[in-house]
Amino acid sequence: MDNLLREQIAKMRQSFFDEGTLDSHYFAQLEQLEGPDNPNFVEEIITLFFRESTKMLATMETNLEKCPVNFIGINKMLNQIKVNSASIGAIRIKEQVIPMLNNLKENNLEGAKASFQGLKVEYDTLKRKLEPYFQLQRQAGPVETAVPPK
Repeated sequence: MDNLLREQIAKMRQSFFDEGTLDSHYFAQLEQLEGPDNPNFVEEIITLFFRESTKMLATMETNLEKCPVNFIGINKMLNQIKVNSASIGAIRIKEQVIPMLNNLKENNLEGAKASFQGLKVEYDTLKRKLEPYFQLQRQAGPVETAVPPK
């Protein structure tokens, strides 16, 4: 059972890379930071990303409806989401931020609102895909590794 579960997790992980949902290089770097002292590091970082991004997206959505629109504030939050998404390998989110940044730069409110909807779709898609992945990882438990002698 354990091997089947680990195989399912590996296939799911590979599908993220194949679909372009996650960048294999950045995600692998994040995974390398896990260890016996912090076996759920990746999940914790991604959970933090979602927690912070959810707040920023809600604030942006509210700000896009205000008059006048706070383009500078939205721009700052978008850049933060861009940096954070790149650091975890969420390339589709990072790529979706760019058109919105361009629309904001041009003071194109309707374009910014349209690209914001695309950003939310990518965000929701990533969250929907990663939640079952981490649930399976928790179910499988940490991978046992040999401990070097002291």
